[in-house]
Amino acid sequence: MSTVKLAVIYYSATGTVDAMARHAAEAGEKAGAEVRLRQVARQATGGEREATEAQAAHAEVAPATEAASADDVVWADAVLFGSPTRYGNIAGQLKTFLDSLGPQWGQGLLADKVYAGFTASQTLHGGQESTLLALYNTIHHFGGIIVAPGYTDPLKFVDGNPYGASHVTGANNDEPLGDADIDALRHLASRVVTVSERLAS
Repeated sequence: MSTVKLAVIYYSATGTVDAMARHAAEAGEKAGAEVRLRQVARQATGGEREATEAQAAHAEVAPATEAASADDVVWADAVLFGSPTRYGNIAGQLKTFLDSLGPQWGQGLLADKVYAGFTASQTLHGGQESTLLALYNTIHHFGGIIVAPGYTDPLKFVDGNPYGASHVTGANNDEPLGDADIDALRHLASRVVTVSERLAS
């Protein structure tokens, strides 16, 4: 059986989703997948501030990550998408990337892959679940197979999000990822790889 190819594609403004993506990618590799970690290029949207102090600080220290392309999605057997919440939805930058995949969608190249998502918000009820559900609307149009974590492991009763993995950053966007967050990301990535292996066999 061939190795599962996992793409972890994300947009991060202040570094939280970047950190989440790296934990997910590491977990995917530990689960036996070949992993591509890709960041959607930052393109400030009209409604988003050009640069907050947190965004500027993250840009200075963030390790270089290759920019996401349509080829990364086509290449993959499974894709994890990550985005901060924006009004209970994914960030415009990730949405623009998804919208750019029209040619690949039209050729059926995005179908029959496993997909799931992760997100972060400043507040506990900041739209995390609706962000993931909104992301999955696009996946339905792809003809993708959504593999949410559900409550498939006792650790999910700790983080409490059956739709994906999520984190609350706090008002200053500086709350670090906790053990429950990291465990949820690891479980999500491992489950996505495991289900992809089962589909392939």
